Amino acid sequence: MAIIALASAKGSPGVTTTALACTLSWHRRLVLAECDPAGGSVLAGYLGGTLDGPRGIGELAVGELRDGSLEAMFWSQLVDLDAPKRERLLLPGVVDPAQAGSVTPLWQRFADFFTSLEQGTPPYDVLVDCGRLAVTGAPWPVLRAAAVVLVVTRATLPDISATRSLLRSMERDFTEHRVPAGSVRLLVVGDGHGTGEISKALGAPVIARLPHDPRTAGVLSLGGTIRAGRQLMRAAGALEVPVGALLDRRRARLSWPAGQGVPHAV
Repeated sequence: MAIIALASAKGSPGVTTTALACTLSWHRRLVLAECDPAGGSVLAGYLGGTLDGPRGIGELAVGELRDGSLEAMFWSQLVDLDAPKRERLLLPGVVDPAQAGSVTPLWQRFADFFTSLEQGTPPYDVLVDCGRLAVTGAPWPVLRAAAVVLVVTRATLPDISATRSLLRSMERDFTEHRVPAGSVRLLVVGDGHGTGEISKALGAPVIARLPHDPRTAGVLSLGGTIRAGRQLMRAAGALEVPVGALLDRRRARLSWPAGQGVPHAV
């Protein structure tokens, strides 16, 4: 179990929609954490604003800054998206821009805590919606701690160009902080340039392509009935297989006996 981060360079390529689709369709136990400093949208969108009272990462940040109570508060701040199973949980993002100032200094603290959930009983993976990274207060410590980073991009030239700049920034940051190579994959959304062409242009492998499915995207954004057979949900569910393979490879590397080298990375 580990952190799987999703992020984009610009615009609205569907990071939150993709993260929510994966949360609702994957079979592993998940926490979806909205860590976009621009704010979370699942409470007001997909859940239709039906929950009373403040809840989420902003409340956790206030509690942690006040008396170090992140661990004590964490589970009470989650929303069960598949109640009462507690297999698909949501940590809502900030709803008031003023909360972002409390959250930003704690990104490393959140990264460490999310990582620890893989040792919990039961263990959870954490899907982190990092939003657009070209903003003040982006959650870079969470990205550095992620076992898999999915950079979401549309297949149009402007988006590909912006994603190229983001990948260069990410490479510089990861090198500076000694983050092991191999965690970054491209997740292409919609029609346009081919995946092989995009991978070659950006110098990074494409893990999957999600279809243009505005009806399902609308439900994930604004609420309604999710149909598992829709194109987007099927593609998001299938994404669990290659992501799981990357996580398995990571676990194999971490468990390899010292002094005996490491398995060849593909």
